[in-house]
Amino acid sequence: MPELKRLHAGDAPAVLAFELANRAYFAASVSDRGDEFFDRFADRYSALLAEQEAGVCAFYVLVAEDGSVLGRFNLYDLKDGTAELGYRVAQHVAGRGVATATVLELCRLAAARHGLRTLRAATAHTNAASQKVLTKAGFVPVGPADPADLGGKPGTWYQRDLAVQP
Repeated sequence: MPELKRLHAGDAPAVLAFELANRAYFAASVSDRGDEFFDRFADRYSALLAEQEAGVCAFYVLVAEDGSVLGRFNLYDLKDGTAELGYRVAQHVAGRGVATATVLELCRLAAARHGLRTLRAATAHTNAASQKVLTKAGFVPVGPADPADLGGKPGTWYQRDLAVQP
């Protein structure tokens, strides 16, 4: 059974392997992270851990029984009871309800562990899979997203009140 756990320093090799193995798949629906992300992965990863330690963000990985990363689920810009949600799942588990189930679990953790009341997530109009995940997890469209937030693609902001169960 996969486990959703907080990101730790020891997860770096598995996270890098996940990002590399799924790079082309992710680039089809979201902006590619670019070569610099991979060239400077250790520095970027350390920066993420520092942001998490400072309480600005909360990063999670969905880990398979064999230790491989199946997905990344992140809460950004935690403040005033709100945060932005971002996530990506491995191609080989996409379409199986993994993202929806994990987003629902993260909504529970966001309220219980982080004291959040509202989550927001932006997705491109072309990313039907992400729109479906958000809708199934109780998010509702609340307005247009700035294309600058979505790699130049037009999109929509979704929001969920964590006090409301889907």
